[in-house]
Amino acid sequence: MPTLSYTFDALLWRWAANASWVFLTVPPDASDEIDDVAGGSAGGFGSVKVAVRIGSTAWQTSIFPSVAHGGYVLPVKKAVRIAQGVHVDDVVTVHLDVL
Repeated sequence: MPTLSYTFDALLWRWAANASWVFLTVPPDASDEIDDVAGGSAGGFGSVKVAVRIGSTAWQTSIFPSVAHGGYVLPVKKAVRIAQGVHVDDVVTVHLDVL
């Protein structure tokens, strides 16, 4: 699989079904490319493994397809938000590498 790396700005939003979960949406062009290249090897719930960095905090997680949000969504755990001093409705710069 070719290396897929992206840097983009995204809004943090709270999942309506469970307010303790916070996500951001991967832009449509990046989501389409990721789906074209990695979607066929996706894991449970269509997940794709990624390495992510917001500010100085880096971690590995998965992104998940969301028809409602027009692409993949990325969960942003509380520890990351606290470490970077960001909150729901903030825009963050995201560095994302598909693994």
